[in-house]
Formats: sequence, structure tokens, C-alpha cells
Amino acid sequence: MRTHYPRTPHLPWSPGATSDDVRVADLAALAGREVVVTEKLDGENTTLYADGLHARSLDSAHHPSRGWVKALQGRVGSRIPVGWRVCGENMFARHSIPYDRLDSFFYGFSVWDGDRCLDWDRTTAFLRGLGIPVPPVLWRGVFDARAEKALRKTVLDTGRQEGYVVRPTAAFGADEFGRVVAKWVRPGHVTTDTHWMHAAVVPNALGPSAALWNVRSGGAVDADAVYEALPPAGSERQDTAPDARTATAMGSGVAGADGSAPFGDERLAGVLAGLLHRDRRTSVAPRLAPVVGLPLAMRVADLVGLHRSLHRPYPDEERRTGLTRMSWAADLPTLHALAAATAPTDEARGYVEWSALHAAEVREPAGLREVFDGLEPDAADRCRAQAREAYALGRISTAEEAVAATWRLRSGDFPRLVLVCGPSGSGKSTYARDLPGVTTRVALDDLREARGDRADQSANAEVLREALDRLDRALEPRTTTVWDATSLTPRQRALVHATAARRDAMVTHVVAVVGAEELARRNTRRTHPVPPRVQEAQLRRYVPPYPGEAHRTWYLGTSGTVEARA
Repeated sequence: MRTHYPRTPHLPWSPGATSDDVRVADLAALAGREVVVTEKLDGENTTLYADGLHARSLDSAHHPSRGWVKALQGRVGSRIPVGWRVCGENMFARHSIPYDRLDSFFYGFSVWDGDRCLDWDRTTAFLRGLGIPVPPVLWRGVFDARAEKALRKTVLDTGRQEGYVVRPTAAFGADEFGRVVAKWVRPGHVTTDTHWMHAAVVPNALGPSAALWNVRSGGAVDADAVYEALPPAGSERQDTAPDARTATAMGSGVAGADGSAPFGDERLAGVLAGLLHRDRRTSVAPRLAPVVGLPLAMRVADLVGLHRSLHRPYPDEERRTGLTRMSWAADLPTLHALAAATAPTDEARGYVEWSALHAAEVREPAGLREVFDGLEPDAADRCRAQAREAYALGRISTAEEAVAATWRLRSGDFPRLVLVCGPSGSGKSTYARDLPGVTTRVALDDLREARGDRADQSANAEVLREALDRLDRALEPRTTTVWDATSLTPRQRALVHATAARRDAMVTHVVAVVGAEELARRNTRRTHPVPPRVQEAQLRRYVPPYPGEAHRTWYLGTSGTVEARA
């Protein structure tokens, strides 16, 4: 059933309202609720369905400006559930405001299931899975008198911005729309004498990131455009070149276990991994994070790091366990497609094909995440991690068996260990010092300083023994201990993990993701800078842990905060 998008009332202070427009009577319905304020884009209101689309008018006729969004609907329509609709802005034609760096010619601003508008977080996640961006978010927070005062004082660049829209972050019904959704529009918004539909179509312009959104939405892969959308390669990557052929193959040659092609971030991850598969894993995530976000950047880096392992023989009796553990870091169909596309020999390609047959049988038990809801967060995370490992080892096959296998952990009565990993200057020690609730902090630099010189590496073996002894004593039930050292390699982390296992501690890896150039800049400002050659050596040796090597894995971005969780 087609549904007309309702008229959005103006906020009381909106200067762009005309005599024909409606103003919201009061904002009482928003008081005390969390809201999101997004930029109002100057386009054509358009609604997409599983089987078609229309502009604001249900019987909207063809117009040249609607050809692009019709092609988009053709790609994504099968992924819109029957009875749902995606409402947004068709930005192909220039109206009153010219745009020169759009992410896409279509932006979604709400998703409806019948008469129910989805909450904002679910909306953005669903749209991202379709490859549809949302308008820029200007502010998010609780709407109260202070927030209203701040909104009234908000100054926009009215030469480039039409206005903004306020809506609750929570879901709401169609009957509430006129009370909880409202807009501010610039004065004298329409600046042309001829309506845009009766004039020659002048397209707006896409920006570099549009190539990434096009990949997400199932469009043809333009590998050169995708590469141009990425930040320049750092000095650590000068000896490799992007692989356009593999990137293009990854855009069309991946199919999931159900035969469907990937969409959204999963498709983009495959294309980016194909483009950058020759790079070092440690350089991929810092480079990609500014344009795709740290969660997706880590998925690409893990694909780059893991795919070569499928080119080698693997014991069949251990294969299911190994593939299950790989699935915690990478989508297995995408990983196998990348490995097949980059296989250097027919023999290697054969190994990949054999592995893919086994991978089709890897199915995490349904409900494994939900079955631990209601436990305290640490206990829930530990139980899920233990249950996943038990599944990998073939010890459980259902969520009910997972509950039985983790009964002694449900109380949360175990030690917590936070193990930070990263080169000098990556921000791990600052994070460790500021982490709340820490009972004990074991820092190797502090132990060296207590001996007289924090830079003295001559007594490393003794310092390490002392640190491990302290760790062993600190790991008591319900305490939180931080291990603050570079922990660059699996061998270095193994000693700490052995102590944690002996004390039955839950281990959280906090992995710093910072590029070489940023590390070098930070090093010049440190109180205790390390010699550049030492920092370069650390980067060469650095092998970040994969998800699943600890009970939890968190990623520390350049902001100094945890920006992603595996």
C-alpha cells in the first residue's frame, strides 16, 4: 500500500514558514525525550518500497531527475521488507541550493514499518545496510529548555543549508508525527522564479565518498573512484599498488551461504580488501578509519590479514574450529572470495575451494547472543565468549547448551584483566590511566623507572617476571587489573594470557589503531619520546590480536577513546 508522506510542521521560530504552512503548536511532546537534529536537504521528498517508489504525490509522473533514484530502488528494493517504506530526499536535481559534495543522490531520513517509524539507530543501521546515507546529524541529546534555547540560537550557512529537522530518537507512530517532528527552514527559501520541475535539469555534484556509498548500494564498482575516496597512502605503503582487478571482482563475485550477494558495509569491506590486499594489515585500519569509521576499517584489515592463510593446507580435523574462529573477525564468504581472487597458484585456489565447502557448515547457534541478556554486562560478555569458543571446539550446538556450559560464570564473580596493545605513543597508557574502576595497574615502564631508568631495556627479563608476579597477585575475583605494555606480538601477550587463565580472569584486549605518521607526530610531543628507529621497529613487529583471542576486543582510535568493539 502506498502512503503519502505527512507534511512536516515548522518549529515556532522557523523564519521560512509561509501562510500556507503549519507550525507545531508547542513542543511539549518532545520535552524530556532524546532527539536528533539533522540537516534538512533541499531535494524532492521520495518514498521507496519493495516494489516501486513515488515522490510526495502518490501518482507522481516520470521526470528526468527521478531516473537515478529509480535505478537505486531497483537495486535495493528486494531488501526492503514488504509493508516497509524508506522515506528520504532525491538530491539529483538542483532546486534552490547547489550541492557539490553529496554522498549520494538519495538520502534517507526515516524508515516505516506500517504506521510505525523506526527508532533513529535502527533507521541508520537499516539504511546503511542498503547503501543509503542519512543527512548530517547536527546535534543529539535530551530536549529541554536549554536545548531549545541552543537550537533557537543555531546559525546555519543559509547559502548552503536549507534548515534542520528535529525528531525523537525513539520509535513513534504516525498519529504522533505532527507533534514530535518539526523543521526550521531558512527565510526566503525559494530563490528562483521558475519551479525546478519546469526548468532544465541541472544535476547536483557528488563528492569522493559517493563511490563508497555506490558500492554499498550494489552499484557497479569503479575501483579508481573508490581509491580516490581514500586518504593518501602513508610512507609505510609506498612499495605496493592498489589492485583494481581484485576490487572489481569482489564487487560481483561474493555470495553468502544463502546465495545472496552482500550489501552495505559487507560489500564495501570486500571491495576495499580486494583493493588493498597487498598492504600490511597494521597500515590498513588507520588509513581507512577517517572515511569509513573504525569498525569497518578493522573488518577490512582483518580480511587483509587472514585471507592468505587460506592459500595453505590445513588439517581437516582442525578446520572447523579454525574457520569458526576466523568468522569472529571476518565474514567467511567474503574472506573465501578474497582468498580465491588472490590465490597465486591453482594449488592455492584448490585449498580455498576445499575450505569454502567446510565454511558452509559453520553456523553459530541461533539465539546465542540473546540467551545471556539480563546478566551484568561483564558476565554476559564472558558467557558469550566462552560459549562461542565451546561451539568452535564442537562441545555445544545450541543456545540452551551454551547456558549449561557457562553456568559458573553467570554471577560475574571472576577477575577482570584489561590488556592494552599498541606501539609507543599510540595512546594506550593514557587510556589505561584514565580507565575507571581499575584496582591495579601493572606498567612495565613504571617498573623500569623504579629501577632508575624507564628507557633501560637491559633488565627486561627481570622486569617482566616482576610484572607477571604482580599481575598474578592482583587478579582477585571482581577486581579489574590493567596490563600496560606494548604487547606487540602474540608471544608477548601469551605470557599475560597464561597468568590470566590460571586465575580464571576475563580478558579484554584494547587495541590501539594509530598510523605511522600520527605516531611520529605524537612522539615529538611526548615527555619520554622513543628514538624514531625504535618506533619504526615496533611498527614492523606489531601484530594486533584478532577478535576471539580474548573474551572481548575493543579498538582505541586516534580520539583516545574506544571507537569500535569486536
